[in-house]
Amino acid sequence: METLKSGKLAGFGASIFSVMSHLSDKHQAINLSQGYPDFEGPQALRDRVSHHLNHGHNQYAPMPGVTELREQIAIKSNTIYGCSPDPETQITVTPGATEAIYCALTAVVSNGDEVVVMDPAYDTYVPGILLNGGVPVRVPMTSPDFRIDWQRVEECINARTRVLMINSPHNPGGTCLNDEDINALRRLMSQYDFLVISDEVYEHIVFDGKEHLSLMRFADIFERAFVVSSFGKTYHVTGWRIGYCVAPEPLMNEFRRIHQFTNFSTNTPLSHALADFMRDCPEFHLELGRFYQAKRDLFCDLLKDSKFRLRPVEGTYFQMADYSEISDENDVDFARTLTIEHGVAVIPVSVFCQHPSDDRVIRFCFAKEDETLVRAATLLNRL
Repeated sequence: METLKSGKLAGFGASIFSVMSHLSDKHQAINLSQGYPDFEGPQALRDRVSHHLNHGHNQYAPMPGVTELREQIAIKSNTIYGCSPDPETQITVTPGATEAIYCALTAVVSNGDEVVVMDPAYDTYVPGILLNGGVPVRVPMTSPDFRIDWQRVEECINARTRVLMINSPHNPGGTCLNDEDINALRRLMSQYDFLVISDEVYEHIVFDGKEHLSLMRFADIFERAFVVSSFGKTYHVTGWRIGYCVAPEPLMNEFRRIHQFTNFSTNTPLSHALADFMRDCPEFHLELGRFYQAKRDLFCDLLKDSKFRLRPVEGTYFQMADYSEISDENDVDFARTLTIEHGVAVIPVSVFCQHPSDDRVIRFCFAKEDETLVRAATLLNRL
């Protein structure tokens, strides 16, 4: 048998999240790197899992997802965003948002198609583009405020542009789309023929009284968009790996052609539990922003007298921090030093970028118990 000389992603190593979590475990550091809470999801939600496990909901779900869950997604979309997607034809539940993004890319990207990606970009976007024969075109966000430079975006759009990737609230930058961004996007879509994949997994984690500007709010934009979200981020259950995609019927038809051969269906008892909880406890996702804002504010306050420079983020549960007053090391080396020598694991921002800057910025996850944040801050304040 001929030896495999190189794979399709031969240039990619282990995910930075795997690397830093392994390093954190090895050195018994406080893990503020990978984005998951160190606390449980709501008890009422977990109780519903037990109920459905013991009441006959343990076989394959329908390919688009459990009907009751799609219906609850439709209700939420209408209540919050004024969009009324048809649960039968416009909503698909997936095993995580990452699979949804991959299915959307696979559905519409062919060899040679260009996909515009904002830099820094979450690390699954570019591999998904490459696996489908697409060409990633990375547009740097402005520094240090992590906003989209729409002039540079427009300069990259041409006849080969198939997709524009949007991520709001943005990971790792922590910024959110505003009215100016929506107007700029609308203008480009009126002039050029491309689709949008909008990663909105942190949709409910928005701070300081701001509203999340989901692309579902804007009918003229949504008619050419896939909108992706995540239950794991919303309900503190990232290990459940359940997300979903909402899109107009013609796009969703193409999406489902891929989904049916990628994973086909999504965990049945967990889906039923989520549907019950969304129906009975809608206040949970409505109050999530306040819950995480308290943690953001606590973490920033704990570090206000440190040598780190923090600008409170607008959304997500990640806080960016400038460490230039502490070290001249690049961010990858500094992240290792922080983990091994000082007991706090973080993520270096350069790994999200094609052409990293020398801004010396790292990313903390503050989706942790207050006690965890206090312990981490005690160590960080010693630097």
